[in-house]
Amino acid sequence: MLTTRWTPLRYHVVQQELFHTKVRFPISPSGRRSGKTELAKRKIVKCALNGTDFDDPNFFAGAPTRDQAKRIFWEDLKALVPKKFLASRPSESDLMIHLINNTKIWVVGLDKPERIEGMPWDGGVLDEFGNMKEDTWYQHVRPALADRHAWCWFIGVPEGRNHYYDINNLALADTSGEWGVFHWLSKDILPKEEIEAAKRDLDELTYLQEFEGSFVNFTGRAYYTFDEKYNCAKLGYDPKAPLILCFDFNVAPGVAVVCQEYNMVDDDDIVIIGETATGVIGEVYVPRASNSEIVTKKLIKDWDMHLGEIHVYGDATGGAKGTAKIVGSDWDIVLTLLYQHYGRSRVFKHIPKANPSERARINAVNSRCRSHEGVIRLYVDPSKAKYTKIDFDGVRLVEGGSGEIDKEHDPKLTHLTDAIGYYITREFPVRKYEEGVVGVGGI
Repeated sequence: MLTTRWTPLRYHVVQQELFHTKVRFPISPSGRRSGKTELAKRKIVKCALNGTDFDDPNFFAGAPTRDQAKRIFWEDLKALVPKKFLASRPSESDLMIHLINNTKIWVVGLDKPERIEGMPWDGGVLDEFGNMKEDTWYQHVRPALADRHAWCWFIGVPEGRNHYYDINNLALADTSGEWGVFHWLSKDILPKEEIEAAKRDLDELTYLQEFEGSFVNFTGRAYYTFDEKYNCAKLGYDPKAPLILCFDFNVAPGVAVVCQEYNMVDDDDIVIIGETATGVIGEVYVPRASNSEIVTKKLIKDWDMHLGEIHVYGDATGGAKGTAKIVGSDWDIVLTLLYQHYGRSRVFKHIPKANPSERARINAVNSRCRSHEGVIRLYVDPSKAKYTKIDFDGVRLVEGGSGEIDKEHDPKLTHLTDAIGYYITREFPVRKYEEGVVGVGGI
């Protein structure tokens, strides 16, 4: 009676235990693509089809934002529910599936956690829980489960040692029987070649977090993979190759980073197709009283005769200080000056609508500096970008935090590495390993 979306699944003992557990609040901080979300989808649909003792059962599938929740759950939940059990067409506007036994399945974005309030719930799932707001569980979700003694799964890869870490520790120490931890590694599920590829792509701590589900303690240097011995080198400049300009808008100091991409070669000096290394071959560093106009004019002066394309990356906000207070936005000023000098046909802007998260940016840069397997894809020429090297060496994380950059440690730092981070996160992000069906444990 089930749909073809209910494909046969491979057995995995811990996944089997999670799916059939009587624990009210199970935690599963397991690795990427290891089956957590697939199990959660099937759990919700199975419970919805079976119904409860109440006349109007409700189940939820929650994620940090509505768009994320829809992307993760919506199409699969619809595909898992047999059409003969639908009371009506699924509501695309409300993201709600109504079954003939009067059960409803809701897909909910918790960027506004109060969306979960005001309805009696029978069970649900909080996916990517580490990315949700800290008060989501205790102030909003937990009270909404009280009326019907509802269950709730907490799943998703860890995000440092934040509220997800605290909930996991609570579950490990619980003696009431309400909480439990169900953990397995991505390598238990994924093909060996996929794990080896991840080790080549990711730095050590990011790999441990993403593929082993470890609550990594990010402390000390933000860019811990950067090592002068391996990441500093004398770099050449190609006047015909694309020039990459990276901006972080600030007054003291005013900065920009200049990069080019270099072909990577194997041990026999043969070019590896599709593999490049980022080289920092220049910078602008104006210690005081700077603005976007000053920084851009210095870039144009230094790279006046460049013949190739100009690619521009940086802070999506366009800067909140300095020039933007006087005339136009920072990006208006930067692009106008570059267009005037190089011509519109040679200048390409790559400015996102919103900045990536700080943690995503740090992970991407660290993975480029040195992967788990020791592959280096980022170099700095210290004779041409000495302040960038100082930034990589000096940026620190907040002590006792969850991996946040300590902006107060030295106000002169972070800006150059922030600038290059915008570029690297956009062009070389840590791969998004989406949950799949193949290899998920048996039910």
